[in-house]
Amino acid sequence: MNALRFAPILMLAAGSAWAQTPTASQSDQSKPTPPPVVNSFDPAAMDLSVDPCVDFYQYACGSWLKNNPVPADQTRWVRSFSLVQQRNRYLLWKILDAAATDPKTPLQKQYGDFYAACMDTAAIEQQGLSPIKPAWAEIAKLKDVKQLPKLLSELENQGTPDGFFEFGVAQDEKDSSMQIAEAFQGGTSLPDREYYISDSPHFVEIRAEYVTHMKKMFTLAGDTPAEAATEADAVLTIETAMAKAFLSRTELRNPASHYHIYTVANFQGLTPEFDWETYFHRSGIRPFDTLNVATPDYFKALNGLLQSQPLAAWKSYLRWHVLHGQAEDLPKAFFDENFDFFARTLAGQKQPLPRWQRCSSMTDNALGEAVGQDWVKQNFPPAAKESTENLVGDLEKSLAADIKTLPWMSDATKQAAEEKLKMIREKIGYPEKWKDYSSVKVSPTELIANAHHVAVFDRNFNYNKLGKPVDEKEWGMTPPTVNAYYDPSFNDINFPAGILQPPFFDYKADAAVNYGGIGVVIGHEMTHGFDDQGSQYDGHGNLRDWWTEADRKAFDERTSCVADEYSQFEAAPEEGNTPATHLNGRLTLGENTADNGGLRIAYMALEDALEEQGKSMEEKIDGYTEAQRYFIGFAQVWCQNTREAAARQAALVDPHSPGKWRVEGTVENFEEFGKAFGCKKGQPMYPVHSCRVW
Repeated sequence: MNALRFAPILMLAAGSAWAQTPTASQSDQSKPTPPPVVNSFDPAAMDLSVDPCVDFYQYACGSWLKNNPVPADQTRWVRSFSLVQQRNRYLLWKILDAAATDPKTPLQKQYGDFYAACMDTAAIEQQGLSPIKPAWAEIAKLKDVKQLPKLLSELENQGTPDGFFEFGVAQDEKDSSMQIAEAFQGGTSLPDREYYISDSPHFVEIRAEYVTHMKKMFTLAGDTPAEAATEADAVLTIETAMAKAFLSRTELRNPASHYHIYTVANFQGLTPEFDWETYFHRSGIRPFDTLNVATPDYFKALNGLLQSQPLAAWKSYLRWHVLHGQAEDLPKAFFDENFDFFARTLAGQKQPLPRWQRCSSMTDNALGEAVGQDWVKQNFPPAAKESTENLVGDLEKSLAADIKTLPWMSDATKQAAEEKLKMIREKIGYPEKWKDYSSVKVSPTELIANAHHVAVFDRNFNYNKLGKPVDEKEWGMTPPTVNAYYDPSFNDINFPAGILQPPFFDYKADAAVNYGGIGVVIGHEMTHGFDDQGSQYDGHGNLRDWWTEADRKAFDERTSCVADEYSQFEAAPEEGNTPATHLNGRLTLGENTADNGGLRIAYMALEDALEEQGKSMEEKIDGYTEAQRYFIGFAQVWCQNTREAAARQAALVDPHSPGKWRVEGTVENFEEFGKAFGCKKGQPMYPVHSCRVW
């Protein structure tokens, strides 16, 4: 829901793991070791045999790329994000491991028990499928498709995943001060609609392997081979029909495509086969008269499916989503089969993460603002918060100056843009008010029950927002998260403490590398307020056109230049009968626009900061000018090795470009780079014609 307009700096890959030895005591024998702190600027990462004007990414990252292949338990390895994530997870583990064995506070007891239940693989093996059997028993009782609304609400009331669609509460796109109900397409298991509808040999093969995977899972759960085959075919048929009705990820980038206010009565008319009144009432959400039906065509198609598909097929579909939705928390046989298809086949991951890493991440995802309180106390000093606040202020000044000098924008639109910029709120480090999880029941031995309790808490927390004013201080990421985001409906930029670490940010380091690291990240998130999506929201977070017609046309011409440029970049090479995969310049347009804008305004802020110190961009440190250190530091954030399967998947689902193009796509469009390295016009990194929006 909010994820439609949620703009993080990076889409993080979901890590999966099972302990190599399925007992808590055995996994405890091998304690994690602390990963090293990553240098903000590392000459050893560079390949000085390469001309920076020809291939700057290889110049800045070449040695690192050669010496840091993707680890077996990863699908990609990014010098900054992956290594900081590893370190943050280790620091998180220290807190969780201590709380699991010797909690000092009720909060530590709660998140320590959650972590302990995740680590207790012996209990998970002993419990088998018993945690999901009550849901399957309810599904088995289904006598008529008309009973689905009642069944779905009951499953959700228990915290059980069930597919079908997404429903919850979100900000009203045209009145961002209020929160309304929203229904959105959903219900498939593969990463993108193309996996279901594309006729390319690659996706035809994937679908066949998906059916094989489902058969194995159903057989593990007790089906005969014939029963498993029938169930798997039913699931694929239903999910394929759902996927065909989806709006694509690119189409969803347009906010207008997913804003359609319906009365509840009209929504019922759209899907007469599904009793929404029963679903809403039994789900416990307070009554409402109107809602945003984000994807009406999907619900029309769902209504047809409810008429055409037999009851047995819907039972198989629901059984699958209960099983698949909790596969990572079930006994090892189920985990391994789930990993084999969704991680190894689809993304190329060779082996699971260590159990302690998965359980640390799972606890953070479930109770992040509980464990986050202790994590922040130990790992985010006040000086880091203050320094970040100063950097944000510097970047805001630079973006304001950039807006004033844009040659293609009229004064009227510039004024509106400046007003929006002034209204951007900053959230740095951690929430002012922590979420209260005291009502969440947690057992030290029942992992799936804990996950169910958290799911119900999160659902009810969301439902309770309906009709209420928006809490502008609420966060969408936990403090240890290595990421950042802009939310256009909040018109705010958010920087968790987890990313405010080296190499992104070191309050003791020189200005050039800090501005090239966290400075570009800050500028990136600010620019999201003015990308193809964010530019459609005003300073209050409302979906409203604040542009003159001529300025919007000029903006669209410039963003089209960026989209066309990035569509030429290759994401994965040709292999066998699988053609080369290129980036989707329209899907990645917002992130690419933000990358380009972030690099420019952070550079401007660095120039101002150095001038205040009586320095210039030409001064050298260790043989490199401040300008060169800025660009090298920026590039080294994005040094990245990726498995080919993961690269192909990312090209379909990830709105971010891979590291190589986040670096070279931006420096090609910024003339100051060419000047810093003495490039000649016409060289690859200093083209005669380039794209610029902000």
